[in-house]
Amino acid sequence: MNFQEIGIAAEKHQLAIYGVLHPAPEDVPEDVQTLVLLGPDEPGFWAYFTTSPEYQDGQPDPIDRWSARVIGDLANKLTAKALFPFGGPPHQPFISWARQSGRAHVSPVGMLVHDVAGLWTSYRGALGLSEWLELPETAPNPCLSCEAQPCRTACPVGALQPEFYDVPACKADLDRPENDCMAKGCAARRACPVGQGFQRTEAQSAFHMEAFR
Repeated sequence: MNFQEIGIAAEKHQLAIYGVLHPAPEDVPEDVQTLVLLGPDEPGFWAYFTTSPEYQDGQPDPIDRWSARVIGDLANKLTAKALFPFGGPPHQPFISWARQSGRAHVSPVGMLVHDVAGLWTSYRGALGLSEWLELPETAPNPCLSCEAQPCRTACPVGALQPEFYDVPACKADLDRPENDCMAKGCAARRACPVGQGFQRTEAQSAFHMEAFR
């Protein structure tokens, strides 16, 4: 098995490899030596997901249930273990894993920035492999070469700061008529130059923002 084969299998479900790492043994089930992080392959993920039974059945947590089914099936086919950022406790350390992969970094506004997805980074699950696969080289933190850093000033109320996220201020501003975050997604995420080719559809952003509010 190699990462190319895993990527091809994931692409069939509009998922992409967001990073790979060798996790600490205490953070994963026994015998897991290589971890493959999976996230939405944008911008086509939403169109694919909305055809699923989980989206259409009207029951709670459709994306989590879809992720459990699809990534669970992938794990079975690839003889791997499926791990998820939901369903705890115990909670899996996905943020730590993302940073360990070398493809996600802390941005100037505190959120993780991915080398391809930018501030749209989102992890739907991971595959734990028993094989010790050689890890590919990774790109440097994209924020280091981003001179403008528009994410710093995009939030209309400045709720996102490097060391603090003012959740009450963020939620309060969502009801202001001039605020378009509910319809289009977080303004700071939209401003990130790295993620411009990885934008979510407005319907997808509205779905997540409604869940957040």
